[in-house]
Amino acid sequence: MMFHDSMAVAQEKMTNVCLFLERHALPPSPLNYQVAYTYISQSKQDLNKAIDEAISQNANIDSVLIEQLYFEFLNEGHTTQVSMINNVNGVIDSLSRNAQSTEKQIVRFAGQVSECMHSLDENNVEQSRQALDELTGQTATLLEQHKQFKLELSRAKKLHEKTQKQLTQLRKQHIIDPQTGLYKRHYLTQQTQVWSTQEKSICAIAIQIDNLDHFVDNYGDVIGEVILSKVAKQVQKYVFQSGLPGRTAKDQFTVLLADIDPETANVIAEKVRNGVEKLRFVSSKSGIKLPGINLSLGIAQQIKNDNFNQLAKKASQAAFKARSLGQSSFTAGH
Repeated sequence: MMFHDSMAVAQEKMTNVCLFLERHALPPSPLNYQVAYTYISQSKQDLNKAIDEAISQNANIDSVLIEQLYFEFLNEGHTTQVSMINNVNGVIDSLSRNAQSTEKQIVRFAGQVSECMHSLDENNVEQSRQALDELTGQTATLLEQHKQFKLELSRAKKLHEKTQKQLTQLRKQHIIDPQTGLYKRHYLTQQTQVWSTQEKSICAIAIQIDNLDHFVDNYGDVIGEVILSKVAKQVQKYVFQSGLPGRTAKDQFTVLLADIDPETANVIAEKVRNGVEKLRFVSSKSGIKLPGINLSLGIAQQIKNDNFNQLAKKASQAAFKARSLGQSSFTAGH
């Protein structure tokens, strides 16, 4: 989005943007700055509405949420990128199938020509000889074309494989959080919409790392990143086949589950918790054994087509409830 502010207006907005970033402890990254500047400018009403609702509900305005808002409201190429990722593979596969079909048709036609050669009139030798010569020439030409076609098909297949690898990498960058390897928040938002359209029941598990700040404050950012990565791997391990795990806040993951009831979701949540509790860490510098990772787990079920933000908020509130009650997990509505 282009702005045409005067220097005085731009400086005033920059001051307010910095205050916004500072208020929500957001790093001044280009993406965070762009979203904040657009919000301060009040030039994108749907973005302002989403941020104002999050603020009024005391939601955590962190970089993960800001990234989601950017993809939903500001990234004008987002729809095109998603469409390309979803459609180009289908186009390439269709082209490959058509090429294979054409190859079979050419081989079949060559066979028909050969059969025709044997059905000529044996009583008219001269005419038959001319027809045979003509058919032989046509067959040779066709077979040469077929040979060239196979070479082109081979090149097309190699290009197809290369393009598929590029698409896979592009799709991964688009939907995967690079720090944890889990899905980005905007992908979970999209998938919730898809499942709602398909009338699937949806449960969400919020996995809150209660003492991540303790690790960062006492052992440094690197240890904090290690903790995030290790917990993310445990989440992947236990929900890989049953759900979609994503990173939804600095210290929180959310797992979406389709057609799974809250009781089953709680069993999955407990498996994640047990797996994380088994993790042990020792400082490589001092040799000191680090404390265990504390998790709070919340389970919520979609009601009346809740969108992802509503569902994730209920699950997050359930995790907070579990922590306040001293429980390992809590299910909203129970």
